[in-house]
Amino acid sequence: MSSTPVTSQTAPTDPPAKIEAKPLRHPWRWVFAAVLLALTAWFIIDAAQNEAYGWSTYFQYLLDTRIAVAALHTIAITLLAMILGVIGGVILAVLRLSPNPVLQSIAWLFLWIFRGTPIYVQLVFWGLLSALYQSINLGVTEISLEGVLSNAFMLAVLGLGLNEAAYMSEIVRSGINSVPDGQKEASKALGMNWSMTMRRTVLPQAMRIIIPPTGNEFISLLKTSSLVVAIPYTHEIFGRSTDIAAALFEPIPLLMVAATWYLVITSALMVGQHYLEAYFDRGATRELTNRQLAALADAEATIPKNVNIIPEVK
Repeated sequence: MSSTPVTSQTAPTDPPAKIEAKPLRHPWRWVFAAVLLALTAWFIIDAAQNEAYGWSTYFQYLLDTRIAVAALHTIAITLLAMILGVIGGVILAVLRLSPNPVLQSIAWLFLWIFRGTPIYVQLVFWGLLSALYQSINLGVTEISLEGVLSNAFMLAVLGLGLNEAAYMSEIVRSGINSVPDGQKEASKALGMNWSMTMRRTVLPQAMRIIIPPTGNEFISLLKTSSLVVAIPYTHEIFGRSTDIAAALFEPIPLLMVAATWYLVITSALMVGQHYLEAYFDRGATRELTNRQLAALADAEATIPKNVNIIPEVK
């Protein structure tokens, strides 16, 4: 008795039906956007018709020569204080990373004082420094500090710069620590010394971490410069506009003039920060440039066609 094999045949199944995703509609988003747009339009129309804003005084002093010169003083204070802050921040970051506990303690004490006290209090202290030290007695000779401590511009730069150094030190330290140790070891294996390793390996990679917060700190420092009136130094934007407002008895339009100048300068700095970040971030993108594509094409053209550069797997 012979048995025939039984074969099972499965019926062909139909392909699964495609499910079309329908976009979700959120009507409340449009309602909320319409409410915000209406409130914005109402505020603009009301502010344009409100005489308390003093629009005539605003446009009269918007391009005043005294305000423009004060803007140059503000930029100079911010730039010099930022340079001092970056240099001091690098030094403090190196001290924090030093194996010497004394240097670490000094850097920690500096950060504790300048980050733990308000910047306005520090500037008031710098303004009163001439009441504490009129001269320095070195035993052999006595150095007078009256002329140095009476320079309000220098005290403003020094007060803002030392405060900024406390914050820049943490930014620089975090940027250096973000570079893997393997990069440093590879540089040492290639015969690079410490300075060459920092210049060619560590810092170019750390700049991607350092540049964005440094740009934010620079913009923030520009606005913080308005507090130097505590020294007192009144030749910057806020101090000069306050003096003019006190003479005119119209504080609101002059405050808007100062705010407009700060907005214009910070907007220009934000544009510069964007291009600076793009410059240092150019190596992080996976897209090849035209020059890199051309170099790759030239390299492929030099390889013989009968040469297999990919090893065969047996």
